[in-house]
Amino acid sequence: MTHIIASIDAIADSYDAFFCDVWGVLHNGRAAYSEASRALQRMRARGKTVILVTNVPKPRATIPPQLDRAGVPRDAWDAIVTSGDAIRAALAERAPGPMYRIGPYEYDRALWEGLNLQEAPLDQAAFVAISGLNRDDETPANYADILRAARARDLDLLCANPDIVVQWGDRMIWCAGAIARDYAALGGRVIMAGKPHAPIYALALAELEQRRAVKRERILCIGDGVPTDIAGANAQELDSLFIASGMHGEALWTEGEVDPEKVELALQADGARATYAMTALR
Repeated sequence: MTHIIASIDAIADSYDAFFCDVWGVLHNGRAAYSEASRALQRMRARGKTVILVTNVPKPRATIPPQLDRAGVPRDAWDAIVTSGDAIRAALAERAPGPMYRIGPYEYDRALWEGLNLQEAPLDQAAFVAISGLNRDDETPANYADILRAARARDLDLLCANPDIVVQWGDRMIWCAGAIARDYAALGGRVIMAGKPHAPIYALALAELEQRRAVKRERILCIGDGVPTDIAGANAQELDSLFIASGMHGEALWTEGEVDPEKVELALQADGARATYAMTALR
């Protein structure tokens, strides 16, 4: 069974490094969770290393200003790795393409810059690449016809963000991972590098190794996404702390506290296991 804890301090002595999710754990897309930032600041003050591991479909250099705007202090983390960084190698290998691109170009511009990829209509594309839905008010159903046409041409789909949904303020919005899920259901080939897939963890481990040598059993992964954060930790054989809020709201709580039975059901639904769980990082 997952151990329910009230504070990260209760387990701090067991770990030297933390791979921490961002959206849903440190902020909700608009405002920071101050207790979560203070928890990471405390860990760093105790000599721990904090690597932020996020499925944001952008290179890492774009993330600190976003965290600043959300109110996440820079002394709460040591380094950042992103799904955008992890997928760029696979995208670059396919240059010049052409690619059929899905996602808000201006918002995700940094993902595509410098890759020398040409864009084309779907019927002329060599593959499909997606960073997100074109608009926040769309759903995966808006892409059903595109996916069927891509599948008919047997195109690969490269997905820069494996997340299915993400919290944005007080609402949830669909992410690129939902489109990738639907394409895989059609039998299409999907290539992803963010959580829960290995490439992003290789980046995180490399960042950690630049700072200190840490045994894998002394690394703790923190996140609110069962099929991404927790399943990814399981695949890497790393301990995990499940944040039973974020994308789940309070659905896994009873009377303001984590409900162990609800947590286990949520984990089992994705065939995952978590070492610890808490309502929110603090």
